[in-house]
Amino acid sequence: MSIGKAVGIGLAGNEISKKIAGTDEVSAGRTTVAVGSGAAIGAAAAGTIAVGAALVGVAAAPITVPLAIAGGVIAGIASLFD
Repeated sequence: MSIGKAVGIGLAGNEISKKIAGTDEVSAGRTTVAVGSGAAIGAAAAGTIAVGAALVGVAAAPITVPLAIAGGVIAGIASLFD
């Protein structure tokens, strides 16, 4: 997991929360959506990494969980400062 990748995923989750909520105003509901979106994107991105890792025989669990968590946390923080 790289910090740059996690930040990009978190910011994408924040942008998705704006589209789902229909507003860019700070609210608990939008933050919840941002965290979920960031975590889902992180898990999906890590899943892609995991498939590639499995092809070369590398364990993928150390990549999947931290990327999903970091994506969710960064998305939640970003949603509080828009």
